[in-house]
Amino acid sequence: TSAFSFLGVPVSANSLDIILPVGISFYTFQTLSYTIDVYKKELAATRDFVAFSAFVSFFPQLVAGPIERAGNLLPQFYTKRTFDHAKAIDGLRQMLWGLFKKVVIADNCAQYANEIFNHYSNYSGSTLLLGAVLFAFQIYGDFSGYSDIAIGTSRLFGFNLMQNFAFPYFSRDIAEFWRRWHISLSTWFRDYLYIPLGGSRGGNGSRVVNTFIIFVVSGFWHGANWTFIVWGALNALYFLPLLLANKNRTNLKPISSSSFLPSVQETASILSTFFLVVLAWIFFRAENLTHAFNYIIRLFDLSLFKIPEIFPLTLLLLLSGFITIEWIQKTKQHGLQFDPGGRTKRPFRWTLYLALTFSVAFFFGKSNSFIYFQF
Repeated sequence: TSAFSFLGVPVSANSLDIILPVGISFYTFQTLSYTIDVYKKELAATRDFVAFSAFVSFFPQLVAGPIERAGNLLPQFYTKRTFDHAKAIDGLRQMLWGLFKKVVIADNCAQYANEIFNHYSNYSGSTLLLGAVLFAFQIYGDFSGYSDIAIGTSRLFGFNLMQNFAFPYFSRDIAEFWRRWHISLSTWFRDYLYIPLGGSRGGNGSRVVNTFIIFVVSGFWHGANWTFIVWGALNALYFLPLLLANKNRTNLKPISSSSFLPSVQETASILSTFFLVVLAWIFFRAENLTHAFNYIIRLFDLSLFKIPEIFPLTLLLLLSGFITIEWIQKTKQHGLQFDPGGRTKRPFRWTLYLALTFSVAFFFGKSNSFIYFQF
C-alpha cells in the first residue's frame, strides 16, 4: 500500500481484498499437484505451453474446482476434439441438475438459514436445528451444484473431469462422508500431505497427529478464522475413533446397492452421521466462536422439543423431492444420469427435465453468488 500511495494511488486493505483473484486456491493447488508429480517423476513435464496454460486456466472449473490432476486433465488437451452427442446430452443434464441444486435448493435454504443464524437468540432450539440443517443443504447444493455445472460444461467440450461429490449425506460414517465430500480436495490432501507425513504407517500417535494436521489444514484452507480451524479439528475428532479401530474403510460400497430402502441399522447410521456433520457445519457458518457456541447452547435447551417458529413447507417439499431423486440415483455420477434404454421412460424423464427447468427459471432472480467463490 505504501508503494501505491507514493505513486499517488491510495489503496486500502479492502480494495486489495476485492482484486484478489477469484478461486486462486483452486488453481494454485492444481498447479502444485503438477509440480510435485513432475518433481517426484510420477509425471513427465509437458513441453506444450499452450496445453499447460489451458490446464491451469480451464474455465469451467477455474473458480471453484474440482481440483484436477495433470495426469487426468492435461493429456485431454493433446487429443483432437470431436463432438460426442451422448456426452453432450449427459453434460446438459448434469448442468441442469447443478443449476437446480444451486438456484432452487441452495438459495432458498440460504434465505431461511441466514435469518435463523443472524437472529438465533430470537428462536427456539427446534428452529435453530432447522437452520443448521438448512445450511447443510445450502452449502451442499451450492458447492456440488457448481461442480455439476463445471463437469457438465466440460463434458460438452469433450473433457472428462473427476466426480467431486458422491451423494455425501447418505454416508454411514464420517470416513465415508469425507470420501464423498469435495473429493478432489480430500484426495489432494491425502496424496500430497497425509501420505508424505507418514499416513497410517507407524504408531497410533503419528496417525492421530497426521489426521489432525490434514483436517486442521483443511479448515485453515477455508479461511483464517478460528471457526474454520475448530470445524476441521471437530471433524478430526469424529474421524479418529474409526481410524484407531481400523474401521475407516468399512463402508466402501454404495449404501443399499441391492435394495431400494435402507435397513434400520443403515438408516440410524446415516442419520447419526448427518447429525454430526450438521453440528460441525454450525462452526463453519458462524461469524465467530462465540456465535457458534451460543448457537449450540441455545439449540440444546428444552425449546428443542417445541414446534419451530419457522416452517417453510414449500422448501421442505422441494428438499424431499431432491433427496428422493438423489437416493434413487445414488450409484450414478449425478442426479440426472439415465442409462440409454434403461427403465426410466422418456415421458417421465422429459417431465422431470421440464419441471426442473421451470423451477430454476422461477427462482433464478433470487440467486446469490456461490459460497466457494470466497475461497
